[in-house]
Amino acid sequence: MTDRSSPSSGRGWAMRTRVAQALGHIDPETRGVVPPIHLATTYIRDPDNQYRSGFIYGRPDNATVREAEALVAAMEGAADAIVTGSGTSAATAVFLALAPGDHVIAPKVMYWSLRRWLMAEATGWGLRVELVDTADLDALAAAVRPGETKLVWTETPSNPMWSLTDIAGAAAIAHRAGAALAVDSTCASPVLTRPLEHGADIVMHSATKYMNGHSDVVAGALATAAPGPLWERIRRNRTTLGQILGPLEAFLLIRGMRTMPLRVAAACASAATLAERFAGHPRVAEVLYPGLPTHPGHAVAKKQMAGGFGGMLSIRVHGGERAAIDAAARVELWKRATSLGGVESLIEHRASIEGEGSPCPTDLLRLSTGIEDVDDLYADLDRALRAANA
Repeated sequence: MTDRSSPSSGRGWAMRTRVAQALGHIDPETRGVVPPIHLATTYIRDPDNQYRSGFIYGRPDNATVREAEALVAAMEGAADAIVTGSGTSAATAVFLALAPGDHVIAPKVMYWSLRRWLMAEATGWGLRVELVDTADLDALAAAVRPGETKLVWTETPSNPMWSLTDIAGAAAIAHRAGAALAVDSTCASPVLTRPLEHGADIVMHSATKYMNGHSDVVAGALATAAPGPLWERIRRNRTTLGQILGPLEAFLLIRGMRTMPLRVAAACASAATLAERFAGHPRVAEVLYPGLPTHPGHAVAKKQMAGGFGGMLSIRVHGGERAAIDAAARVELWKRATSLGGVESLIEHRASIEGEGSPCPTDLLRLSTGIEDVDDLYADLDRALRAANA
């Protein structure tokens, strides 16, 4: 990323420079170039019972957490940001800031855990949830209810089919109806897409994934273009419900974000190579990857993704569910594990994970491309696919 306009840059540095240096922070006590971990949960009052240090208690605030939030805000070009204990806690925080009776729109294909929570729990306390193909702007426009729809939630690219929602188009539709637009941009990361620049009101990340990138932190992040009533309720709920990220996790998240542009660039390059190679593979029925010209969302991806099309792709295997599961069982280099965005490459049969009601095809394998040698990755999966029993 080469944006130099954010006021947080100070000296007009490129985003990659600001991220690598964690916004140039130097510890004032030790002069260390790595931000320290602040573990304290309680703080000394001044003699007149004031807290002029700005810190009161560990549930609403922490110095290390503040540094992680500042870095997220700088990457997204946001007015404010918060980090939470998980991606799901970040996502649900947005919905919990709404009121019973509010109408909300969410994608038909999206992060399964959040989809399940919306349909089982959020509706139970009064939200009216409607699932729509948000990649179809006509369908989205037909679904919004002026004065009733309070939030349009979208995910782009969407997991695990990698469909693309036009953020600017969705923002225009949401705003005409008086609703806010929130975008789950986990799989794009701020390296490739900054939704606030396209008109979104809130951007959400499962920071466990590309932001951390080392499969050792569970975290979530939210950023906003302009704080308003919805954002203030989100912030209050985080304090009240104790959704703050722990200081050690915030420290590790900062460490991960400092290398994110390099990791994402490497993953994008390898994913694009794998997509092209597997598109002609005899055991692969279809490759789902926004970087392929044949992908239905390719034009939208070109418009709102800069520097690559992501490290995620899916393949649909000839021979159906049995062949897909068997191929995943035969890999050696790829790791059969849930999650994505780490330095190691992961493979997963999503339909098995999501279970009953999943919209995911049973012949689909989701691939999270890491930073290993791409020829090694291809050879390992090629061998597994050819050996799989249909």
